Amino acid sequence: MRGEIYRTREMLARLVAFDTTSRESNLALIDFIQEYLAGHGIASRLFFNETQTKANLYATIGPEAPGGVVLSGHTDVVPVDGQSWRSDPFTLEEREGRLYGRGAADMKGFIASTLALVPEFVAGVTRTPLHLAFSYDEEVGCAGVHSMVRHIAGHLPRPRAVIVGEPTLMQAVNSHKGIRTYTTEVTGLEAHSSLPHLGVNAIDVAVRLINYLHALRSEMHRRGDASGRFDPPYTSIHVGVIEGGTALNIVPRRCRFQWEIRPLPGQDPDEIAARFRAYAHDDVLPEIRAVSEQADIVIRQRADVPPLAPLEGSPAEALITALSGSNELLAVSYTTEAGIFQDAGIPAVICGPGSIDQAHKPDEFIGLPELAACDAFLRRLLQSLV
Repeated sequence: MRGEIYRTREMLARLVAFDTTSRESNLALIDFIQEYLAGHGIASRLFFNETQTKANLYATIGPEAPGGVVLSGHTDVVPVDGQSWRSDPFTLEEREGRLYGRGAADMKGFIASTLALVPEFVAGVTRTPLHLAFSYDEEVGCAGVHSMVRHIAGHLPRPRAVIVGEPTLMQAVNSHKGIRTYTTEVTGLEAHSSLPHLGVNAIDVAVRLINYLHALRSEMHRRGDASGRFDPPYTSIHVGVIEGGTALNIVPRRCRFQWEIRPLPGQDPDEIAARFRAYAHDDVLPEIRAVSEQADIVIRQRADVPPLAPLEGSPAEALITALSGSNELLAVSYTTEAGIFQDAGIPAVICGPGSIDQAHKPDEFIGLPELAACDAFLRRLLQSLV
């Protein structure tokens, strides 16, 4: 695969064909990218997970020098299970100017455009380096990128800006909410359903805890968003999964639910969870322990991704404003790896092809004009580095 040339659409077809659902390995796709880059004389380094089944890839075009720009994207996609697709989700299909396939918008379109332009980058980058950073497990709480970000921040020449190519319809974004996810498991005491007073109904306890989260959610609604930039305009709290019970005539011993917080930039990330833990352990737990010493409430934090805060005048914001030709910088309510880069001291912004409205849905697509717009954007970036 020496020096192969792809158009962006062709590259996207290659990338979509790799099933990189987060539960699967992404190594076949990473191997393809690594070989493709090597064919153009670009070395890359990999950062593996503990089981060596997934990897981040980092590569530099141009000199090993500070002040470069990172183009960042995640290689994993969400599952297609239970979704009704008109075509094979892992075979790119064109219909009426749209390219359909899992990850076409979120976010293999950006990666495809970046890789297709590699020959132009190699020919044009001379003094200011351009870096490529492709991660794994973004779709499961941005779990994979941390090792790569730590290495960039701690051991490599510091970039001046990161552009995360999440789908924004090529609009510049400088702020997003964070996310924290939790699992809460309630252990009660089984009893016959005709004698509920002799047991501890774990589902009832879970409902009390969820109702407390609803009360906190209402409080966050009232606090609102002082910046006036977000939709919805408040820190959101969401319960997404609940499971428990064995049979209708058994007082359930276990119930588990998963929930999340999406905090606004600037909000104390610990406040909501701390208040929830205090209510669970100080108000609810003593009541159920009075019935059974084995009763328990266990709260585990799973993911923690910081918000992306606006940094007026930062190198990243100055760069994206110049490239987009607009002074308007938007805020989004979804979470990206940009907050992790910023938290490590590397300014980050978001700009990429496609719409987030298409992400995670059946018949996910990206429009051909969006890919063309991304190609043009990256060529403007190249000109700014010459």
